[in-house]
Amino acid sequence: MDLLILRHGQSEWNAQGRWQGQADPPLTELGERQAHAAAEQLLNAKITFDTVASSDLQRARRTAEILSAALNVDDFASFSEFRERSAGPWQGLTREEIETSWPNAIAEQRWPKGYESDDSVAARVLPTLHQLAETCDHLLLVGHAGLIRALDRTANASDVAITNHLSGRWYELRDHLIPRDGADFSREDLEHELE
Repeated sequence: MDLLILRHGQSEWNAQGRWQGQADPPLTELGERQAHAAAEQLLNAKITFDTVASSDLQRARRTAEILSAALNVDDFASFSEFRERSAGPWQGLTREEIETSWPNAIAEQRWPKGYESDDSVAARVLPTLHQLAETCDHLLLVGHAGLIRALDRTANASDVAITNHLSGRWYELRDHLIPRDGADFSREDLEHELE
């Protein structure tokens, strides 16, 4: 199966600089526009999918709904297995608040108790991807930056920037996950448009 995993559009907590983990804030208006712009880019590039799937968290699910409708893909489903990693006690905090209580922890990758490991993320994501591969050749998955980074690290992928919304990576799924090129369908210039 060919697989594109993209990060969702901007959520209300992204706009506030809060770590989301498995919290469920909705997309902002900008996040909705980002999803529509990404769909336009996919259509212009003539990239097609059999199935669109997403995390069941509303920021990813809504992004995927917009993409699925625009790309005319009827086969759409959301899955709890594709949720963002748990951020433990950091959920809902800003980077500044984390720095205050856990100095240098982010830079040194000293994760707090309750912060979900890469292996745990991969263990819940990969079986569901293999299930989808039984009936799908080309899958678009809308997920989360932490999920993509966890899959990349478990697959020993080279670093790819996933700082923009609607950016991610192409993969091939055989008996294991094979990372391919990074992908960026963001339109960060949308943030600077006048309302």
